[in-house]
Amino acid sequence: MANRLLSVGSVFPEFKKTSVVSLEKGNEFYEITSEDHKNAGKWMVMFWWPKDFTFVCPTEIAEFNKHTGDFADRDTILIGASTDSEYVHLAWRKNHDDLRDLQFPMLADTSKSLAEELGILEANEKIAYRVTYIVDPQGIIRWVSVNDLSVGRNVPEVLRVLDALQTDELCPCNWQKRRSYTCLTDPIKAVHRQVVVQYAGSVNCFYSSAGKPSRSKSNEHVSICSYREHERVPV
Repeated sequence: MANRLLSVGSVFPEFKKTSVVSLEKGNEFYEITSEDHKNAGKWMVMFWWPKDFTFVCPTEIAEFNKHTGDFADRDTILIGASTDSEYVHLAWRKNHDDLRDLQFPMLADTSKSLAEELGILEANEKIAYRVTYIVDPQGIIRWVSVNDLSVGRNVPEVLRVLDALQTDELCPCNWQKRRSYTCLTDPIKAVHRQVVVQYAGSVNCFYSSAGKPSRSKSNEHVSICSYREHERVPV
């Protein structure tokens, strides 16, 4: 029987599940619910993997973990999930170097009730496909991506789509969020200049005595820079 994947525009199912949040004895487990992100007024990204103690899965989990700050900056709760039990999650975290310091909960859908309601179980083994959901603060699914069991995900693409959805605007193919940098070339006079660079790029805001931007290594030309994020469609 074919899966009926719960997709964009649907309400994400209600759930209350045990998750692993720490390796500290007595504080390993925490009950997480579908109301948590809504009550906090935040977005939710939930990504699923097939099995603990496998090869591809820890590479994805470690990569998501590297970007926990990026998700937090976007007012987004990050949750990892599989149909393994919380005790298997805990054992795996203790056993794998890349998983010991995870900054997000590992949800245990041991009954497979949530995975079944989402329609993401592989037909034969009844394990979850590599599915990623972006859910808005109202609990509505805004994006879903499904990979077959053997293919890992691209975490920056999840962030790119999240950025686009949060603009609530039309975003064309290959849209990227940009950052606006405000550079103070003279801290005393507080002269402001802006340099707009593509998101995920970097800029060293150096100004010469002529007031034109340059990439100098000389400390005397280093500006004091701050930035604010905004959206801009690349030209």
